[in-house]
Amino acid sequence: MRTVSVEELGRFFASLPGDPRVVVPGNAALPWPALQALDGGRSKYTLHALNAPAGIPDREGVTAETCFVGPGMRHHRGLSYVPSRLSLVPVLLRHHLPPDVVVLHCAPPRDGLLSLGIEVNILPAAIEACRGRSGRVVAVVNDRMPYTYGDAQVPVEAVDLAVEVSEPLPTHPAVALDDASRAIGELVADRVPDGATLQAGIGAVPDATLAELTRRRGLRVWTEMFSDGVLALDRVGALDPDHPLTASFLFGSQELYDWLDGNQRVRMMRTEHTNDPGLIAQQRSMTSVNTALEVDLFGQANASRIDARIHSGFGGQTDFVVGALHSPGGQSFIALRSWHPRADVSTVVPLVDEPVTSFQQSAVVTEHGVAELFGHDQRAQCRHLIEEAAHPRVRDELWEEAAHLGLA
Repeated sequence: MRTVSVEELGRFFASLPGDPRVVVPGNAALPWPALQALDGGRSKYTLHALNAPAGIPDREGVTAETCFVGPGMRHHRGLSYVPSRLSLVPVLLRHHLPPDVVVLHCAPPRDGLLSLGIEVNILPAAIEACRGRSGRVVAVVNDRMPYTYGDAQVPVEAVDLAVEVSEPLPTHPAVALDDASRAIGELVADRVPDGATLQAGIGAVPDATLAELTRRRGLRVWTEMFSDGVLALDRVGALDPDHPLTASFLFGSQELYDWLDGNQRVRMMRTEHTNDPGLIAQQRSMTSVNTALEVDLFGQANASRIDARIHSGFGGQTDFVVGALHSPGGQSFIALRSWHPRADVSTVVPLVDEPVTSFQQSAVVTEHGVAELFGHDQRAQCRHLIEEAAHPRVRDELWEEAAHLGLA
């Protein structure tokens, strides 16, 4: 690993031939100094990132490639969305989207090993694919990045060039929970027993669910990501102290990052591990909580598109829905408000007119109740969705549509 200046890194990027594919972390770990050097050094390149934050260069010559669209790419003029379950993105990197350069955002080395910190995700697979075709690995080494373990650890010999910085990471401020989120969280939490394994994401509904689980004991965590809600569970003794917390990326407060630094209970693993439905199915009472933009009377969920335009992507929803239902005692919930506050429409619709993201969940949960799906025939599923989950003001209309669909 050779340490260079940002200017030298820019010259390295400028020397690359053609239209190089550069894989970088997304979420809260995007290495901005390297991205600025890349964009300043090249007129044309392909940037591959999952859930890229706002601020991605948006100009002619920049292709924004992703399998999960984040705020930084959602309206990008050069968006190239590649549909994929998150667990299969490493396969794409090996065979279909080979990287020329991988840029990491690391904590300084300990005993000869750097750490990918708060984002592991697809990066180990990207490093392997890049090395397999004689590509280059660059690291932004940041002393503000928490040091994490598991697949996060990378030998210094695997990195060609490094830039040293000292910059705070983006944080996620706590958001006051609204009444609907609290109601949904309480309904989901009522279905979670002691000893369950949680898939816990970020947002009002997951936060509300975790807040209602503080009286549980022996809980485990196997998830794509978690935030401060898991830290709160740990502090009240709700988590199994003898079982590691498994995740692939994190986003939260500085307090969470401080707790994470050097914490060997947290195992940051590559995405093909955390999102493998077979491994998810082996977890005790796996409980998966995801959200959606809308669900229909057949129990199909759209969590990906709005007006035919990609909003996000499959992500790990399909991986966890399948894995959880194969787990002994496992459950999979789609939790969402019954009414979309911005669009001012019902989120329970007769039939989704966008591509389906997932289906066959255990139940759909809104602030009005729990609509049981798994194990019921389609007419009963429809009845439960209308009577238990839909907003009261649209239930008559939904019954009329159900009749046209042969569900009533």
